[in-house]
Amino acid sequence: MTAATRQLAAIIFADMVGYTALMQENESLALSRRERFKEVLNHKVEDFHGTILQFYGDGALAIFKSALDGVNCAVSIQQQLQAQSKVDVRIGIHLGDVMLDEDSVYGDGVNLASRIESLAVPGSVFISEKVYDEIKNHENILTRSLGYFELKNVKQPVQIFSIINQGLITPSREELKGKTKEPTNKLAVLPFVNMSNDAENEYFSDGITEELINALSRVEGLQVTARTSCFAFKGKNEDIRDIGLKLNVDKILEGSVRKSGSKLRITTQLVNAADGYHLWSETYNRDMIDIFELQDEISRTIANKLREKLNEKDANQNLVKAPTSNLEAYNVFLKGLYYWKKNTPDDARRTIQYMNEAIEIEPNFAVAHSIASAAYSFLGATGQFNPQEAIRLTEQHALKAIEIDSSLHYAYISLGLMKLFKDADFKGAYEDLSIALQKNPGASEVHTCLALYHSFSGNTDAFVEEATLANQLDPMSMVTVTALGDAYLNAERYEEAIKQYQKALELEPTSRRGLEGIGLCYTMMGSNDKAIEILEEVYRLTGHPLKGLSSLGFAYGRAGQTDKAMDCVRKLEQRAIDEPNIPMDIDLCFVWAGIGDADKFFYHLNQMIEKKQGMGGMINEIYFKHLRSDPRFLEIKRRLNFPD
Repeated sequence: MTAATRQLAAIIFADMVGYTALMQENESLALSRRERFKEVLNHKVEDFHGTILQFYGDGALAIFKSALDGVNCAVSIQQQLQAQSKVDVRIGIHLGDVMLDEDSVYGDGVNLASRIESLAVPGSVFISEKVYDEIKNHENILTRSLGYFELKNVKQPVQIFSIINQGLITPSREELKGKTKEPTNKLAVLPFVNMSNDAENEYFSDGITEELINALSRVEGLQVTARTSCFAFKGKNEDIRDIGLKLNVDKILEGSVRKSGSKLRITTQLVNAADGYHLWSETYNRDMIDIFELQDEISRTIANKLREKLNEKDANQNLVKAPTSNLEAYNVFLKGLYYWKKNTPDDARRTIQYMNEAIEIEPNFAVAHSIASAAYSFLGATGQFNPQEAIRLTEQHALKAIEIDSSLHYAYISLGLMKLFKDADFKGAYEDLSIALQKNPGASEVHTCLALYHSFSGNTDAFVEEATLANQLDPMSMVTVTALGDAYLNAERYEEAIKQYQKALELEPTSRRGLEGIGLCYTMMGSNDKAIEILEEVYRLTGHPLKGLSSLGFAYGRAGQTDKAMDCVRKLEQRAIDEPNIPMDIDLCFVWAGIGDADKFFYHLNQMIEKKQGMGGMINEIYFKHLRSDPRFLEIKRRLNFPD
């Protein structure tokens, strides 16, 4: 018996629609159409260098070595079957691994191609995102995204594209019926438009949006897109249907805020993303003193319209709790929140200024303490603040926030990250992050931090799983897109990692983070020339002679260009002298690992441990795989109580 073989293939499922019913009505016509279907299929598959593996009743399975050949074949089949002696056929295509033996073909790729075909309509060709990535730059093939679908027995949602070349049928999403899971309530809250005369009131309309997202993300049964992705559409006049596809949601809440003195007018509309139809709208005229009751009323109204199987207790449950009774402090807090979401070191510093001002007005303002804690943690982790001082202030504000209000997930995130970076306290960090998840399971930042925890602990599968969840909740966030790229890279799934980093470049074409990720993938794949070209560009983009050197030095070392790698070491050591508060041991670890000098690598790794510079994240990264058999590596893991 011949052993099964594995290969990557473009898998095509095609079947006739309505064949069984036609057999009952007109057997000879049904058989005639089936023969025509088989004749066209045999001819076209041969023309495009494919192989038919199975004919089964009214359907067939074929594979191709090239996704482009498979798509061109499917288009040609449909055009011929639609043009004369019409035969209604639907076709689904996926690119994936298949196992072949004497009797059958099987594998996850085959299952997914079958599910995609079941979703298609007569005269259409549906393809998966993997196939789309292979053919998207070919001008002769036209496509349209139909959005994401949760297919039966497929773990993650799958983005489906329809080929829209002439002669093919292109359905709307509403026309599709296939082997899909029951739909879930997926909601995006778009930034409320500032309609006030004062443009500076934009922080207030943004703050209202943020509060609604936070409230609705706590509702069981709702999946709410995170703020970053929602705010990617701020100020853009995009079609609601396109936004729904990009965010993979079926409902969208939009609105506007007009603030004049203490008077508020807030308008809201709940829209069906598939067709732009307004499901509900309301206008509220209130006084500023009623702002928290108004946020709660809007949140409960939306939740009650979307949640299924509500009992009376759920329907009347408050979703928004007044964070303070001091409206002056709240107004200052919203200004700080406005800058916090910009996600840059300078804006984090402005955030801290506003949060401290709000705390000075109202010392027991728990949310302000929580955000201040997160901002200090961010500055410390990014090397923009003295690590020891950042840890002290992070802990101080987080503990104060929890003392006042233990329901705040941000505070537990800050404590968990501090324990991870400061003490490599894996048990304590996981406990805090698990509490944060319990407080707000719909918060993408919780899953991002859990992904970071698993990257530190070395659980590669959990790293990918949590990064995937974070990216689903916040699909247009640079943080979640690159975190998933990091997870794939660490799992040695380099092609998938490159694809994620390319998505980062689509979000921000000059993203050094995306370019660096791609360069490191090529380094680990052994494509040294390509890697160095990309990482030299990353270095150039920093605009600083002493920054952006660790990955480049690592690549030089891996490529055997030791002189250039040593030049990077000298520049990093110079920066350590010029900026003594910025920790450089992690960068030096990286370059010495690339050069292959284990003694220098372990020297700087131990320096990181002594200085409490986030040592946990280094040791299990894929870049240091070649050092894992060194006894010093195992001793450090034992000393720091790394999880098994």
